[in-house]
Amino acid sequence: MADSSRRRSERSPSQSDADDAWLVGVAEGASRDAGGVPVELLGEYLPLLADAAVHGRRPKHGELEAVGLLGRRAAEQGISAGRVVQLYLSAARRLWQDLPMAVRSRDREAVRAATTAVLHVIDVAVATLAEGYADARRDLVRREETLRRELIDDLLRGDSDLGALVERAEPFGLDLARVHQVALAAPSRRLPDADAAISALEAVMFDRLGDRDVLVATKDGLLVVLAPADPALAGRVAPTADPGDDLGRLMHRELSRLPRGRPWRVAVGRAHPGLYGIARSYEEAREALTMAGRLRVDTPVVNAHDLLIYRVLLRDQPAIVDLVNAVLSPLSQARGGAQPLLATLEAYFDTGEVATESAKRLHVSVRTVTYRLNRVKTLTGYNPADPAHRFTLQAAVLGAKVLNWPQQPLPTPP
Repeated sequence: MADSSRRRSERSPSQSDADDAWLVGVAEGASRDAGGVPVELLGEYLPLLADAAVHGRRPKHGELEAVGLLGRRAAEQGISAGRVVQLYLSAARRLWQDLPMAVRSRDREAVRAATTAVLHVIDVAVATLAEGYADARRDLVRREETLRRELIDDLLRGDSDLGALVERAEPFGLDLARVHQVALAAPSRRLPDADAAISALEAVMFDRLGDRDVLVATKDGLLVVLAPADPALAGRVAPTADPGDDLGRLMHRELSRLPRGRPWRVAVGRAHPGLYGIARSYEEAREALTMAGRLRVDTPVVNAHDLLIYRVLLRDQPAIVDLVNAVLSPLSQARGGAQPLLATLEAYFDTGEVATESAKRLHVSVRTVTYRLNRVKTLTGYNPADPAHRFTLQAAVLGAKVLNWPQQPLPTPP
């Protein structure tokens, strides 16, 4: 750039002013061609081209570094790479077309040398511009990922300053006053290629829900999706109107297309309003994931509203341990242990107390089911067919599932 400035200063004032006016016209025309990209992003690019055409001079390292910085500036200003490259190519085309006839009418070898020099400047300048742009974009992406991760952590914790969170959430399009729900996706093993999974989820979520109020990130080895929900569903226990299109199924469908991480399990918290509703939905989703693993649920998508009864049971663990011990521990005296009798009770209650359906589910005869139910009555004193006893038995069976009894011994009281 110093050489370019020196060459211009060596000309007469009238010639320098004419050259400057000519280059300004070229720059303004290129800016219009590129949709209004600021001419300042050309820097000393046009004088470099002019010097190459007239004197055959190649750009120096410092001059190219300046072009790279202009590429970074374009990225930071949010100008697309295509438009800034178009600015540079259009400037080169216009400069060559408008090059003074004194330069363009020389002998053939001189014109060829000028063309080669100009093309070299275009080649290295555009490559350097694109490299600077790409470096800035990578820095911006890393910065955004950090901000996204920190925002997700604070939102899910639920104890941060509300005013600060609202301000930090705004660039991501989040309206914290709305109703949201949180869904978590757990891979079969360690989280594979998090970037690919996030990109896949973002694409389908933005397509289905729009790019506002949707945030996809990772936390503790899980994929986290924060999405808007129908305000009418806030806090409700009932599932969504269209289970086939709900958040969890949508996530599972998309993640199952990825080559790694399968089988995925997705847990969805209930919809809640406001900032603290996000943290509440997250906790529900985490509990649902944990509970689904403990209960050996075989469905890939679990909803917190389906597991509310287990949350109620676990809130007073000493009481549920006492219930299981008092009601079901005598089943351990049966031949084969308590597990077959527990499985029969569970099937019996799940099928509406229909022995034939229970037998089909257990792949045993109806006589076997009847025999086992009689054994439960004999050993525990509770009759599964008696409405007065049924609730106690069913609550104890659910508690046993939560506590993973009899596979694990019951916790000892404090």
